[in-house]
Amino acid sequence: MAIFGKNGFIRKQEAGFARRLLIWKYDQSGTALPNEKALSAQAQQIVDDAHAIAKKSSSNVLELIKEAVKDLKKFKR
Repeated sequence: MAIFGKNGFIRKQEAGFARRLLIWKYDQSGTALPNEKALSAQAQQIVDDAHAIAKKSSSNVLELIKEAVKDLKKFKR
């Protein structure tokens, strides 16, 4: 099992973290959760975006994931 890379252990952990943050944000806003496939796709998109931004700006991926979730929730309202 690869540790790094698009399908590696770390990326899967980041997607799980983003998913949990999304669920928490949906619960906090009182919005109904989307289906599992949509939720996983949103989480993966957040992680991909965070990695792209981190690569360009040399930032911390986890902080970028948190910011992306906040921005996503603002956009959904």
